[in-house]
Order: sequence, then structure tokens, then C-alpha cells
Amino acid sequence: MTNQLDLDLFERILNKIENKVDYADIRVSDSQNTAITMKDGKVQEIRSGSDFGTVIRVLKNGAWGSAFTTELSRMDEVVETALKLVKSLKSDVELADVKSKVDSVKSKAQIKPSHVSIEDKKDLMNEVNQAATIEKIVSTTVSYVDAEGKSLFLNTEGTSITNEESRVAVFLNAVAAEEDMIQFGHGSIGGARGFEVLQKEDIEKFGRKAADKAVRLLSASKPPSGKFPVILDPELTGVFIHEAVGHASEADLILQNDSILKGKMGTQIGSELVTIIDDASMDAFGYYPYDAEGVKSSENVLVKNGMLVSLLSSRESAAKLGISSSGNARSRVGDQPIVRMSNTYLKPGDMKFEELIEDMANGIYLKGSRGGQVDTGKGIFQFNAAESFMIENGEVKDPLRDVSLSGNILEILNKVNGVGSDFKLSIGFCGKGGQTAPVGDGGPHVRVSEATVGGAM
Repeated sequence: MTNQLDLDLFERILNKIENKVDYADIRVSDSQNTAITMKDGKVQEIRSGSDFGTVIRVLKNGAWGSAFTTELSRMDEVVETALKLVKSLKSDVELADVKSKVDSVKSKAQIKPSHVSIEDKKDLMNEVNQAATIEKIVSTTVSYVDAEGKSLFLNTEGTSITNEESRVAVFLNAVAAEEDMIQFGHGSIGGARGFEVLQKEDIEKFGRKAADKAVRLLSASKPPSGKFPVILDPELTGVFIHEAVGHASEADLILQNDSILKGKMGTQIGSELVTIIDDASMDAFGYYPYDAEGVKSSENVLVKNGMLVSLLSSRESAAKLGISSSGNARSRVGDQPIVRMSNTYLKPGDMKFEELIEDMANGIYLKGSRGGQVDTGKGIFQFNAAESFMIENGEVKDPLRDVSLSGNILEILNKVNGVGSDFKLSIGFCGKGGQTAPVGDGGPHVRVSEATVGGAM
């Protein structure tokens, strides 16, 4: 893989054009990946292949020109294309200043996915399927994905970064049926490391948990509708933080007047118990050491004790807002970097789960997520919980199905009146602008004094 990442070649290209432009950078990616789909214990599809690509961006007169190729032999042509594209353009793009970096980051993988046979990967999927195949489960789908590669980033400011990365994940959907009722259970495991991440998991527990959830929902009751105190589990907490707060804190959405958080920097947007962090440097599924513009990743505190204190940004969006880049420009090598989350979570507090529910006479415990929608501009949301339970006199009681949670983002943040001491990050992929990026989201159990609950659509 590494023979196409010719550092000297790309340095020479930048040296030749740096006097013709205000700024330029080159990104190169050489990777291989595998995706396997298993339906009801039978492998339906195996896709495995390699991807190579390189893109050059040039900035002149405040405008971008970029060109992409999958063939190293066409680099000279690609450079000329980028220069021609920008030649007659004028715009107002500026870049926030960042420190130049020279670094080489090694993969954290102990067992590289490429060193694991397809048969071993299928065996692990079979274990998941067998664990999930219990009474009343009528169908299972197990999906395995991995990606492994090396990337290079260079710019005319002196930054030169090589990065090895590896990521693996398994997703499970279990379908339970009884008479005319169908319910679903979902689970996911993985990380930004090697195959050892999956080997360390309790596969039996993972598969059984999703299946048990689907079966339990068959006998669950429909929820009451109205306003209730609620408990969100770490997964639903993460989905809420990601969808309702994380996206609203992205600088490009703020510049597009599509965020409820516009103009609220330095103001109280939630209760003092709410501290929200995005951290690409942590060991989680959304990990990356440097973003797509060569900015080193770090912990970004977005909300501190209820106050909005920072935003997620790229160099371009940061310059327009007069702030420093947060290192959240992300994209595949062939796409223009845009502002994206990484690992976004609510910081844990100091309450045990039993303490969160002990004074709750009549509430609802919502667990997991099976989709929903958010309008970041209007600041409203609606999520469907994967599973829910009534809480009566401080005890978790009967299961509920098809429960929705809806409301105003800022109202919910201000009604957080209890934050658990536990913590869990879920794994997944986030879509934005036609691009998909691996992310983590989560937090602890959270208590909200009042929220609108009803039957899911």
C-alpha cells in the first residue's frame, strides 16, 4: 500500500506551484476494506477491495480550485486542472491560522484486519447470528465492515503528516414476530483499532441482548401520551447530543443561518449539569489524529455547565467567524472537507441510576434509538426510542413500545436535572452533504424533568 505515498513526489509538486497560489494542499489515501453481509446465517455478499486517490486543492484570490485522481501517473494533469479552475475565480475564502505540523502516526491496531482471513470474519459473524437466534426471532442480519489504510497530507505552510488507521465494526438487526406483531432489536460493536476490538467483546452477550430486546417488545404496551419526566439511557443521550446539539454547533450550519445556536456564544443554553464535548483524539469509533486540513485533533468543549463556549469548525468557517479551527474538517479524499463531528458526548455527572429514578413517581425510561428527525434551524426534534419502560414510584416497571420523544432542543437542555455517573459511547456513521463519516456518540443516563412523549410515527 505504501509505495503510492511517495512523499518526495508530492513535496516537489507543491514546491512547483506554491508561488502561483496563495495556498495549496495535497491529500493522498491508500486503503483496503471489506464488507460482509449475512442474512439468517447465510452470507449474502462479500465485498473486498483497495482504494487509492489523491486530491490537490489550491486557493487563489479567495477561491478554491481542486482536482482528484485515482491514478498517480496523472498527477501533473490534476495539478494543471486545479490551477485552471481557480484562475478566473474570485471569492472571499480565508483560512484561520494554524501551526504547521510534521508527524507520522502509527495505527493503534494490534491485529490488522488485512491479517484476518475472510473465514475468521465469517466465523465471528456466525457466532453473533447463533447468539441472536432464539425463540420468536424470525430473521437476523449481521453486517461486518473494516477499513485499513495509510494517508498523507501536505500543504504549502510546511505541514507534512502521514497517518495509518484501522477501523472495524459489526452491526446486528434481529427481527421478532408473534401473530401479527413484528419488532426489532439492534446492536453494534467496533472501534478505531484492529480485529482485537471484536475479539475482546462478549459475542454471546452482544447477540442475545439485541434478540432479547426484539422479543421483549412483542409483549410491550403502547405508551401514554403527554408530558412526563424521562430518563434517557447513554445511547439515546448520545443520539440527542449528536443530532440536536452537535449538528447545531457546526460552524457551517451557523454561517448558513441553519442553527438554533447562532448568536448564542457565551450564553446559557442548558442547565448547569450540561457539559458537551467533541473529542476526535479519544479512543473511540470517530477517532482521527489530524483532520482533513492537517489540524491536530483535541478535546473541544462545546457547552460548559450549560454555557455555549465553542463551535465545531474548519479553517475556512473558523476564519469567517473569527475563531480558531477546532480540527473538525472531515471528508473522504475525493470530497471537499466539511465540518463534521467526531466523538460527541455529554460529560458524566455523579448520580447513580437508582438516584436518578428514586423520586420519580410517574415517568418513562427511554433506551436506544431507531431514528428520528431534527430541524437545527428551528431547534425542534423528534426521536423514536428503541425500547422504553414505565417508571412508577422510583422503580422501572412495564415495557413500552413505539415511543417517541419530541420537543425544543433548548428547552430539553434546560430541563436536565440529573446526570448519571456511568458512561458509554455508541458507534455509527453520520451523513452530511452526501458524505458519510464514522462517529461515536454517547454519555451517561440523563434525567429530564419534563418532555413530550407519545406513540412513534
